[in-house]
Amino acid sequence: MDAAELESFREFVDNRSSALLKTAVLLCGGDRHAGEDLLQSALAKAAGKWQRIDEPEAYVRRILYRQQVSRWRLKWRGREVTVAEPPEAGASGSDAAAAAELRVVMREALSRLTARQRTMLVLRYFEDLPEAEVARLLGCSVGTVRSTTHRSLARLRTLAPELAALGPPDAGQQRSRDFSPVEVRP
Repeated sequence: MDAAELESFREFVDNRSSALLKTAVLLCGGDRHAGEDLLQSALAKAAGKWQRIDEPEAYVRRILYRQQVSRWRLKWRGREVTVAEPPEAGASGSDAAAAAELRVVMREALSRLTARQRTMLVLRYFEDLPEAEVARLLGCSVGTVRSTTHRSLARLRTLAPELAALGPPDAGQQRSRDFSPVEVRP
């Protein structure tokens, strides 16, 4: 990698790493450390092929998804159980407290899903990818994406029934890219 490519890679990492880290953390069930490891290994793989990459963010995201798929296929059962982190500093008021509690509930429920179920939900609802794109990324059929997503949502509702009480978003409200339980509805 020459100096110009190195600078291009550093600029990409500076500009896009926080968005990529959010996705990686969600793919890892809310475990920030595992998400950081996943992103670091994806960036290391991308750095080796940087000069040949046309769309860097799409390429790195594809690496993230595929590495997570490889992780869930491992038979290792000695995984650590993650615990909820306290709400972010600076949050104030009852809305902020309710939002923080909701994030904790969602994180706990997501962490109790299988890695495959969690990955499907992240790709479909956080990344807002169509079923065909998720199927292409994960190397499975559209029917598998549909059935796994359906079962994942059902399990998520079972694990956290308080999320179902939220109801659908208001008609005038735009969907946010923030992974909220309202979005995890069919």
